[in-house]
Amino acid sequence: MPRTARIALNRPLRRLFDYRVPDGMDLACGQRVTVPFGRASATGLVAALGTPPPEGITLKTIQSTCEDWPALPPETFQLLSWAANYYQHPLGECLFTALPPALRRGQPAKEKADPHWVALAGEELLPANATKQRALLAWLRRHSSGAATRQITQAGFSHAQIRALKERHLIEETDPPKADKPCVPNIDGPHLSEAQTKAARELAKPGNGFSTTLLYGITGSGKTEIYLDYLKQYLDASAQALVLVPEINLTPQTVARFERYFGGRIAVWHSALNDAQRLNAWLKVRNGEPVILIGTRSAVLLPFTQLKTIIVDEEHDSSYKQGEGFRYSGRDTAVYRGFLNNCPVILGSATPSLESIHNVQAAKYQLVKLEERAGKSRPPQIKLLDIRSRPLQAGFSRPALDAVRRTLENGQQALVYVNRRGFAPVMMCFDCGHMVECPRCDTRLTFHRRDRAMRCHHCDYQVAAREICPKCDSDAFRPVGQGTERAEDYLAEQFPDTPIVRVDRDSTQRKGSIQSILKQVNSGAPCILVGTQMLAKGHDFPKVTLVLVINADGGLFSVDFRAPEQLIQTLIQVSGRAGRGELAGEVLVQTCHSDHPLLQSLARGHYLPVADQLLEERKTGALPPFRAMAIFRAEADTMAKSLQILDQIKPLARHDRLEMWGPLPALIARRADRHRAQLVLLSDNRKHLSSILAGLCQALDETRLPRGLKWMIDVDPQETG
Repeated sequence: MPRTARIALNRPLRRLFDYRVPDGMDLACGQRVTVPFGRASATGLVAALGTPPPEGITLKTIQSTCEDWPALPPETFQLLSWAANYYQHPLGECLFTALPPALRRGQPAKEKADPHWVALAGEELLPANATKQRALLAWLRRHSSGAATRQITQAGFSHAQIRALKERHLIEETDPPKADKPCVPNIDGPHLSEAQTKAARELAKPGNGFSTTLLYGITGSGKTEIYLDYLKQYLDASAQALVLVPEINLTPQTVARFERYFGGRIAVWHSALNDAQRLNAWLKVRNGEPVILIGTRSAVLLPFTQLKTIIVDEEHDSSYKQGEGFRYSGRDTAVYRGFLNNCPVILGSATPSLESIHNVQAAKYQLVKLEERAGKSRPPQIKLLDIRSRPLQAGFSRPALDAVRRTLENGQQALVYVNRRGFAPVMMCFDCGHMVECPRCDTRLTFHRRDRAMRCHHCDYQVAAREICPKCDSDAFRPVGQGTERAEDYLAEQFPDTPIVRVDRDSTQRKGSIQSILKQVNSGAPCILVGTQMLAKGHDFPKVTLVLVINADGGLFSVDFRAPEQLIQTLIQVSGRAGRGELAGEVLVQTCHSDHPLLQSLARGHYLPVADQLLEERKTGALPPFRAMAIFRAEADTMAKSLQILDQIKPLARHDRLEMWGPLPALIARRADRHRAQLVLLSDNRKHLSSILAGLCQALDETRLPRGLKWMIDVDPQETG
């Protein structure tokens, strides 16, 4: 009988493809192969071996192997197979998520050579005005073994200058020196306080098997120092470790702190890297090099072979949940990865997720508390500033402005948190009431004054801003509401001699922008930071002594049951940016509901009692984490089609142990001209829910769907709208 293999392709298909294995070809699960697919060839991954071909069918033959070793080792292959089943996503797409883009396209699994250059004699041949080329030649001469192109460009020289020197035969390409073992600084870990030392001792050690520990440390308590000390003391010189961070913009400062102690052992992984950088990092991980990988959520899927420790920083952050396609949770996948690799997992946060706290209460996780700030800093004093009946200018009350002014006069820095980017969320005519809406979404356009544009933050639709109402031609067309640009402009008017630093998705798009912003703030000179949630996560600004929250009421009355949890987490996180140095910190929270129990709890500065209160509400409402939840989403060119497919599958899912809500239009029912509806499923038994979802997927795969209709399943959703 001919040997066969089941191949997974990077296609949105919930099936594998059978191929004949040619004689003499040795294969293993997770290995990359090239196969004929349609009229072309495709790169696939071996998913299973030895399955007999269907009777009467002649199989196509695998053309070649890409490598003689599996790209995905057994633990990684098992992890991705579990994730495909748990999150109800096609196995092929899940497996290919663990490969860098170059390998998905079938390119060789080899590090792309970076040309290495050495200087030659003949500097006198350079023209007198070739100052940059002369400087590059002098720089190269100071490096006796030469330098790679990447090192040269990082030193400030250009590719054009390299080419010019090559054409003049003043430099030549040569073999790079043999790589030594990663250079690791010979210094001890950071000095820990008594409270940090006590917390560090309670963490499970590598080599003691799988465990999950929730490290609850208040903002400024020094959780990162504990991570550094832990890895310095307990991670073997030949072992690998994974450190997950929620945002790309947090990566540079995290990398800098880790490189101080681990030097060349640090590797980085996130989507902003180019293809060559991602391939190089992937190869280090796959080849078992003793790296400490710092990355965003997709780093948890990489093919580690010597993984001994996993750290998930800011474990509560919703950025760990993929929002489209393969909708996995980086945090939850990290916990399962720790189980497969038999290594400890540390989840760190000042505002742990309710799911993690529930797992502590269920004795699935260990809890370690760190409730003292590091060094001489103390937790900031949080005050609720009731703005009912107070006149506001661009969202600022007079007491808030006075507090900013006092801070600057004392030579300190202030941080202003605004939960919307742009100048204003709405442009409204005060004569006819018209508001400019997105023609493709059920939402209004945001006014960006810098670019004189109206933009949709959901579909990126853009139109030039107008000064008169497009409906009635009135000039009473005004911005309404508060955005980061508006706050920045108003503060610039009030404090003309003070730098205003805006930090949001618009101001940090260019490469290196976040680093230059952090450098300016960390200089210590008085300034005002204005930003969105990007400012709330992990940053350490020693000179910030005042945090001002413009409006804290947005999450109090949301239809999303997670909104109160996310609101209190964000407010505590952004409050934690104040008073992290030796100077005392103060937090002012503007609100129209200062008597709300949630905000009153915030003012007392204790998160765990608030979390217990929210958990009790979830339990009463039979909501996650006390029940498993999944959302079946559909989108089409009409709402009728979206609702129709959900109506068809609802009877298939009906069961005594399952509760369903809907189908109903999504909170933003139309996005990018696609009409979106959803069916919410809840069950007391997670395995039972997973079985029902698998049955629904199979039924839909066998159903001929209307043209253009798409459906997806979101397991453990972070957004219910």
